[in-house]
Amino acid sequence: MASRARVDRAPVVEDLHAAVGHAHGVRVVTVPGVGGARKPRAEQLDAVDGAPARDPTAARLSARSFKTFAARSGFLEHGGKGTTTEISALFQNLTTPHVADACLRTGVEVRCAPWDIRPLSPATSWLAGAVRPARHYGSVDIFLEALEYARPGDVLVVDNSGRQDEACVGDLIALEAKTSGLAGIVIWGLHRDTPELLEIGLPLFSLGACPTGPLRIDQRVANAPMSARVGPWIVSADDVAMGDENGVLFVPIARAEEVARAARAIRETERAQVDKMRRGISLRAQLQFADFISRRASNPALTFREHLRRIGGAVEE
Repeated sequence: MASRARVDRAPVVEDLHAAVGHAHGVRVVTVPGVGGARKPRAEQLDAVDGAPARDPTAARLSARSFKTFAARSGFLEHGGKGTTTEISALFQNLTTPHVADACLRTGVEVRCAPWDIRPLSPATSWLAGAVRPARHYGSVDIFLEALEYARPGDVLVVDNSGRQDEACVGDLIALEAKTSGLAGIVIWGLHRDTPELLEIGLPLFSLGACPTGPLRIDQRVANAPMSARVGPWIVSADDVAMGDENGVLFVPIARAEEVARAARAIRETERAQVDKMRRGISLRAQLQFADFISRRASNPALTFREHLRRIGGAVEE
């Protein structure tokens, strides 16, 4: 492994703190003349045993950094999206149902947050951004630590184990997140200071409100700033959090572009179907439902989803 002294002197590529996955154990450093390189030299790739102490997710490369290097070197490839602007743009004008259906279509596990995590306000109920995780253990310092390393556009995802006996996020943390440029907050737990939160206007999802804050200080776990549990799912900076009035779901950043592309195709198909229905063409006619019934009579194993995929319709995945 390269010496720590040499690594510390070399400036890392932009956005190193963004985590995308599938790049563990590699650190990309800028090297004069890299633009003309056909193949990465030894000094361009440093194997690392773990993340630098300063940021718990710094060992993972941002997609933008990795792809920028790959484009210049003509040697490495990476399929993710890295900057928060890119991530938000990918999911702009999509809904969580579109994205959930797209996950099914592309073979990505559908990871929906518990149904009772709801937006604080319908007026500020849409968000999409890279996860900035924080496991709460009774003190707000974990949120301040998470914000210390967050990028504008990230989503603070708070794991308070679904507790309903205390609030863990209030107006001060929400305002700090907003002034830090975060896209919003998702809490597997409760919030408080509802009127102030509504005034702040930052998208916030939680299980509801509770007047009291934590009455405990638990032992902090080692991975408190590195991952968060939301219902049955463990999420990290390798994930995108997306939320709207339907709820919250998570998508791997490495598959975000693929999923978003499929979601847009589903959205356009559904819009076309709605337009035809308004012009008097029933959904059953569009989906050739009579033909499906006939074909199913001769093939009982035929599913409606198989039929939809054959004809290019969309109503479920």
